[in-house]
Amino acid sequence: MNGSVCNDKLVVIRVEGMHCLHCEKKIKKALLSHNGIHEVEVDFNSAQASILFDGSQSKVSELTEIIKSLGYRPTGFTMGAQQQEHEQEAASEHPAA
Repeated sequence: MNGSVCNDKLVVIRVEGMHCLHCEKKIKKALLSHNGIHEVEVDFNSAQASILFDGSQSKVSELTEIIKSLGYRPTGFTMGAQQQEHEQEAASEHPAA
């Protein structure tokens, strides 16, 4: 593995247009084929895709583009708590002037 665990990010993308298990599998397979993706969980009932990825190899915008290319609609995302904590720590180390 080339990437560092420090680069790992968790994102939950809200996805409209999923109707069944086939939709889940289609999205999961496409995301897992992208570089830097470690883990993917997709649930059509909650209309969400949870993705653990290496932030040095992939970007959220690339992940949403993959979902769009399959005919689904990503309507927003939230970053995982671990990433938010890391960003808060960085902000407290470098307070705004």
